[in-house]
Amino acid sequence: MANERKGGRGPLRLGVLGILLAGCLLLTVIVGGLALGGGDETTPEAGNKIVYGLTLNPSGFDPHIHQSSELGIPFYSLYDTLVYRHPQTLEFVPGLAERWGMAEDGLSWTFYLKQNVRFHDGTAFDAAAVAANLDRIMNPNLGSQKARLLLEAYTGYEIVDPYTITLRLSQPYAPLLDALSQVYLGIASPAALEANTTNSYQWHQVGTGPYKLDEFVPGSLIRLVRNEDYAWGPVFYAPVTDGTLDTIEFRFYIDPATRSLALESGEVQIVGELLPTDAELLAGNSEVTVYQVAVPGTPQQFFFNTRHAPLDNVTVRQALIYGTNRTEIIDAVYQGRSPIAHGPLTSTTLYYDPEVESMYPFDLDQARALLASQGLQDLDNDGILELDGEPLTLTVVFSAWNQMPEVAQLMQSQWRALGIDVELIQVPDFPSLRQRVRDDDYDLIAFYDFAVDPSLLNRFYLSGAINNWSGLSDPQLDQTLYEATRQTAPDVRAALYAAIQQRIMEQAVVLPIREYVNLVGVSSSLDGVVFSAQGWWPLLRNFQVTD
Repeated sequence: MANERKGGRGPLRLGVLGILLAGCLLLTVIVGGLALGGGDETTPEAGNKIVYGLTLNPSGFDPHIHQSSELGIPFYSLYDTLVYRHPQTLEFVPGLAERWGMAEDGLSWTFYLKQNVRFHDGTAFDAAAVAANLDRIMNPNLGSQKARLLLEAYTGYEIVDPYTITLRLSQPYAPLLDALSQVYLGIASPAALEANTTNSYQWHQVGTGPYKLDEFVPGSLIRLVRNEDYAWGPVFYAPVTDGTLDTIEFRFYIDPATRSLALESGEVQIVGELLPTDAELLAGNSEVTVYQVAVPGTPQQFFFNTRHAPLDNVTVRQALIYGTNRTEIIDAVYQGRSPIAHGPLTSTTLYYDPEVESMYPFDLDQARALLASQGLQDLDNDGILELDGEPLTLTVVFSAWNQMPEVAQLMQSQWRALGIDVELIQVPDFPSLRQRVRDDDYDLIAFYDFAVDPSLLNRFYLSGAINNWSGLSDPQLDQTLYEATRQTAPDVRAALYAAIQQRIMEQAVVLPIREYVNLVGVSSSLDGVVFSAQGWWPLLRNFQVTD
């Protein structure tokens, strides 16, 4: 019987810290079978090798530009960051910076960098390299989708000496270290950036991490090989053993139905986002372990569009939350493998407030009473409530990811019992989702994001924020959100974020469904399977072949 390791914030969610890597290969990057980089064109022996199944082929793979969580699966191990979050304690530990300090006024942070660190191309890491990366990310012509947003209060830097750099801020900004710990702010080789165009760099990525890029065939494979010279990793990276991985080959399994088949056949040794039904079947396979990896951040959710009727009415929105049987959805769609979501943050996110859990229990009678209190009635006895003489129809927009079509279909059925007709619209990708927002062509729309620090709420709930898809404009909430990023004391931040979560749910601008749990299938031939504090990214340095 395969072990099932339930997600959480502590060691059980993250697996068992394992042991590490052996064997280094020369950097060769191939696109469409044509060599893009220099070096030996022969392929060396793979040594300890695994195949890792990716479940999405993002529109681009440059972490400074693109925002997909999937790109971090390979590239979290290609890059180092200035600081890291420890995957078990969530504390910040040294990365490329050996220590750091905040100025008394909170308007600058100084980072003292490690020496004798080299990029995969042999060039030296120093403060100038950090500066070059910051310049690139902040350049508006780059079109950064996430990295630049993470540096919200950043205004510039000063190179104090070759291994010391000070970052300046427009205001105190508590989430800075968390931002710097993410793969989107991984430090790239300035020489490699200079040698490539903005677009071509993604095929030639060069960092300082424990693995380096060997081959990249777009839409087909990404191959990483171990960096034999790596000696500056964070404290939670394990030492090299005979079982350490030499080569990791990433291949794409976009169709969810193919993932468990590839795992059972031995075609892959690890793959995420298994279908819950497949995870149930794999529980009887002694050759596979299914990890339930909790992902902090926002839950899988639907934003209510508050810009027009009937969802401009808070009472109607509250009625819809009361009228959604989330337990039924999670049992039917996710086989009970995800916790119910109750608010704008998951319970594994810093400063989660459990008080939101009592706010909207499933209650059909309460839902119906609230709708009736707003004058919504079925005057012609056709089973559908009427608004201003017209049948009440809501348009729900979602993508195909993470079983959202099945979730939407159950919501459609549940709300039909309330007298609400629901039109379901599935879009193919994120750009299509965003276009619906631009066109204001939805009543509810599904989207989620991940982060350890709750400051990601600013992107969803500040008035005019980039992902404020509900159209909420609440000066009281704006002020509290801003203040929560300015404060550094944990107890103060906890109190502010409790108020924020309660205010969002009082306004009923979001319908939380489930806390995101990534079902990751792993061959029994692998040990040391650990994921980053952010939940998504494996610590490949710690993987170990056991047989």
